[in-house]
Amino acid sequence: MKALVKATAPAPAPAVAGDAPLPVTADPRPSGRQRAAELLQRQGVLAVLVLLCVISSFVFDSFATLDNTRGITIQASFLSIVALGMTMVIVTGGIDLSVGSVFALGGVLAAWASQYGFLPALLVPLAVCGAIGAFNGFLVAKAGMAPFIVTLASLLGARGLLLALTHEGATTYLVPRGSAFKELGSGAVWGFGYPVLIALALFAVGGLVLQRTSFGQALFAVGGSGDAALLMGLPVARTKVLVYTLSGLLAGLAGALNAARLSSGVTIIGVGMELDAISAVVIGGTLLVGGAGSVSGTLWGVLLLGVIQNLINQIGSLNSSYQSVVSGGFLIVVVVAQRYLSAARRGT
Repeated sequence: MKALVKATAPAPAPAVAGDAPLPVTADPRPSGRQRAAELLQRQGVLAVLVLLCVISSFVFDSFATLDNTRGITIQASFLSIVALGMTMVIVTGGIDLSVGSVFALGGVLAAWASQYGFLPALLVPLAVCGAIGAFNGFLVAKAGMAPFIVTLASLLGARGLLLALTHEGATTYLVPRGSAFKELGSGAVWGFGYPVLIALALFAVGGLVLQRTSFGQALFAVGGSGDAALLMGLPVARTKVLVYTLSGLLAGLAGALNAARLSSGVTIIGVGMELDAISAVVIGGTLLVGGAGSVSGTLWGVLLLGVIQNLINQIGSLNSSYQSVVSGGFLIVVVVAQRYLSAARRGT
């Protein structure tokens, strides 16, 4: 009799102590809700700006004219240059409260040095204001002092130096007639002033630096976590010194361009400018805690504040104080929205 062979499946391997089921990995792709939150966080201010401009062009006949557009852009150009430096600082998790006073000081120094020629008028404010920024960065990075305290002290110090140079504001330095430096502020291409073109060029360079260079990535890393950046081998202290120096340089440059446009070093300007710059940066989507932001968002934020000011002027019955009210309201809304959008991006 033939033996019947019964096919059997191989017995399972005995379980080994410590064995655990393989983890189920989550889908790395962001959900539609997360993508929408990211897009809104980055480009929400641009959508608001476009919507406001479209509505205003129908309400006010003179809003969409070329002359009005030129006026908005020239007024916004000085704040935008200051806000560009502020963006870099805030991305690292810092703050610079000195830029308003440094802006005014740069204008006075430029007007005073303009009597010696174009280059002194441009280089003197850059050297002094850059040195103030470097001093801020050294105290923040090397001495470990709080940016708020350091830059608040520099705000007072720069304003005091300005008053000392102008004898408590009694002396106003004028840019000589026919000076090439004056042309830097009053000249134009296709009707748009040189300060506008300089601001756009700086933003183009700033965007490339922030997004396409190792220095820009170091700014994000430092703002995300300074300790982690150190463990990665990044030069955290040097990065902070450089970014505060850059903020001082840009504030001084904006002050010099403003002096060239006004043909004088005005001593009473720049008060509260640091708050306008911070507002524009935050409205543009840069997080105050650092680690995230973009220069394009800052540009849209500056233009949004400029359009609001222009609309207040168009109404006529409102004074400029309402701009602060509206800007403050925008700031609160944006900060709250950023918190919820950040949570949505994390999927929490």
